[in-house]
Amino acid sequence: MAELEHISSEDFKDKVIQASKPVLVDFSAVWCGPCKLLEPVLIQLANEWKDQLGVLKLDVDQNPDCANTYKVLSIPTLILFKGGKAVERITGYQPKDRLVKVLTPHL
Repeated sequence: MAELEHISSEDFKDKVIQASKPVLVDFSAVWCGPCKLLEPVLIQLANEWKDQLGVLKLDVDQNPDCANTYKVLSIPTLILFKGGKAVERITGYQPKDRLVKVLTPHL
C-alpha cells in the first residue's frame, strides 16, 4: 500500500461504522505538518495489520461535519472504531511503538 484510502462523510458509515473489523481513522488535513509525518507510520501499520485493521484517512477541511461529530479539535487525531463505536482516541503525532501499544489490545 503506497497511500491510505481517503474517505468522506458520505462513505463514513459504510467504511467505518459498519466495518467488520476495527478501523483506525486519521482525521487530518493536507496543510498539516504532523499529519504528513504520521502518514508513513500509518501506512506501515495498515500493511502489517491488513487482516485485522482498516486504516483510513479523512480530510477535516473537506468533511467538517464528520470532524464535528467526533469532536476533532486538533489534528492529527486518530480514532479507532470497533463495532461502530469510537473506542480509542490518539491526538498529535505519535511514534509507531506508541501506536502499536495503544491499538494492539483492540485487535
